[in-house]
Amino acid sequence: MDMKRINLILVFLLSFIYMEFLYKIFIYENIFRLSLLNMLLYLIPLSIILGILVNISHNTKTNKIIFYILISLITVWFCAQYVIKDYFDLYLSWNAFKVADQVGAFAGKGVLETVKRLPGIILFFVPIILSIVFRKHLNFHGLSSKNNIILIVVGVVAYGIFIVSLNIGKDKSYSPYSLYYEVNDIALNIENLGILNTLIIDTQRSIFGFEEKIVLNNGLNGEQNKENEGPIVYEYNNLDIDFNALASNETNKNIKQIHEYMASDSGTLQNEYTGMFKGKNLILFMAESFNEVAVSKELTPTLYKLIHSGFDFENFYTPTIFSTIGGEFQELTSLYAQSTGILSKFRSGNIAFPQGIANKFKELNYSTYAYHNNYASFQDRNKYLKSLGFDYFKACNTGMEKLISCNIWPRSDVDMINATVNEYINDDNFMVFYATVSGHAGYSWSANAMSKKHRSEYEAANLNYSEHPASYIAAQMELDQALEALIKHLDEAGKLEDTVIALVGDHYPYELTVDEVNEIASYKKDAVVEINHSNFILWNSEMDPVVVEKVGSQLDVIPTIYNTFGVKYDSRLLIGKDILSTEGGLAMFNGRSWVTDKGTYFASSNKFVPKEGVEVEEDYVKNINQIVSNKQNMSKMIIENNYYSKVFN
Repeated sequence: MDMKRINLILVFLLSFIYMEFLYKIFIYENIFRLSLLNMLLYLIPLSIILGILVNISHNTKTNKIIFYILISLITVWFCAQYVIKDYFDLYLSWNAFKVADQVGAFAGKGVLETVKRLPGIILFFVPIILSIVFRKHLNFHGLSSKNNIILIVVGVVAYGIFIVSLNIGKDKSYSPYSLYYEVNDIALNIENLGILNTLIIDTQRSIFGFEEKIVLNNGLNGEQNKENEGPIVYEYNNLDIDFNALASNETNKNIKQIHEYMASDSGTLQNEYTGMFKGKNLILFMAESFNEVAVSKELTPTLYKLIHSGFDFENFYTPTIFSTIGGEFQELTSLYAQSTGILSKFRSGNIAFPQGIANKFKELNYSTYAYHNNYASFQDRNKYLKSLGFDYFKACNTGMEKLISCNIWPRSDVDMINATVNEYINDDNFMVFYATVSGHAGYSWSANAMSKKHRSEYEAANLNYSEHPASYIAAQMELDQALEALIKHLDEAGKLEDTVIALVGDHYPYELTVDEVNEIASYKKDAVVEINHSNFILWNSEMDPVVVEKVGSQLDVIPTIYNTFGVKYDSRLLIGKDILSTEGGLAMFNGRSWVTDKGTYFASSNKFVPKEGVEVEEDYVKNINQIVSNKQNMSKMIIENNYYSKVFN
């Protein structure tokens, strides 16, 4: 070994440590924690392996090529993780490439966002730049067998110390030990174990598979909190399905496990609101980037009115998980968007949804329609809407382009409503789904067609917000006026009092920074949980306002609608639950953080913040963590095994 030159193992190690810390500085508030020890220990054997690999040949030219290819690929991976997390609020994994078209559809914007982060990207490339500048001082000569053996021994010892270090605090929720052996969560792995460790774990699990442990509901000390309240004894919103019998006759291990899980869940109870909208029409919206920060009496009066004069869900969340496809999946299926893998299967349209919203309303002799003012095939909406029961779907390039201008971006929600409402408003009973696009990212006065359209109205309010949040609000004014137009059409046709309007957002406007969101928020939001706090509209012109304090999320939209419309469904088969039932409230977020009626849990720091005046039992956090794990992994298993087709065959 040439001692006058720097060993490539040291170059790899210092480069990896530098990039891991740089990523944490850019992305996380708290970068110093015990898990850093695990990350650093892991980088030692990894660097040794790569160092030996680079010097496997005695040809220095070959070694140089291998070195620069490896260090370049790893650097690009760090840069990609940085840009995608900082802009899309996503983590890159092998599964993420299954929804790459959703990111690719906005490649132009992605390039712009990458350019914005060029200073940070350049910092990631510092190790490569230095290794090129000082390449004459690096040892690209092949190593002797003796030195290779010594390095292998050092690597094995370092890896052994790493394995031992995982046992420090191993029993804590989401400890490095549990992430390494028991839990499969990219967000937690990256934050606690580092980019490179997570890459190897993710590669291994993508190839060989990985399943988390499911604990049956009846073993969780009654955390589901179901009971009849008051003098009326309510029945469960369940169908006549014997899951125990199904399990006893099932030979497939995965299907059997799902049956057993369903059997352990008693379901949710009907309540005083069961059937209150029975026989009424339903118009359901998935509103692009809609969030509570866009709601005000002055600028969005229709949204404000619907929120506060219908069911007013004060603790509702729209968790940002895999962008639009994740939010829409959760709203329409009541399953958690656990991975891009299940989203890919969902998008295929080959998954059976007998309890899908259009299927259930067609059982009640409703006519069903779906509309979107973007392209029908974007994220395969034309496929998965059909699997949910929507036989009629009109979007740009499948008929919508004849009714509205599809040549602007984003397109007009007002135009979409005005162009489509006459297709269904004279039906005896109708159920309509609108996926809007007017609130889409690209918040600027120059680039966003809807922001420009409403700029003068916004400026008349004499607000002093910076351009990005201001143009976001202006874009959401289009949604507000679309709802205003819809209500007017319904009223003129004599259908308003017999129609329910429901609306939920797909995610918060993640193109805005947390500081920009807080600029227009009524309270300071954190970047993990409260940034996702929003509204769920469930409104009828004839109802009295109902304030609902219980926690809810997109997962709970469909079961809440089914209960209020008196739809016969099986609540055990949906991961979300009717918000109006006695079921304890729960909202789950990317990275296993959660909110319940008793408090907020931040998974990355293992910190539980109880609500004021609330005390919880000793095992409360542990039990909710298991429930969250169950719900997320059960969602995955249901889709992967096309489970509903096995139950309703």
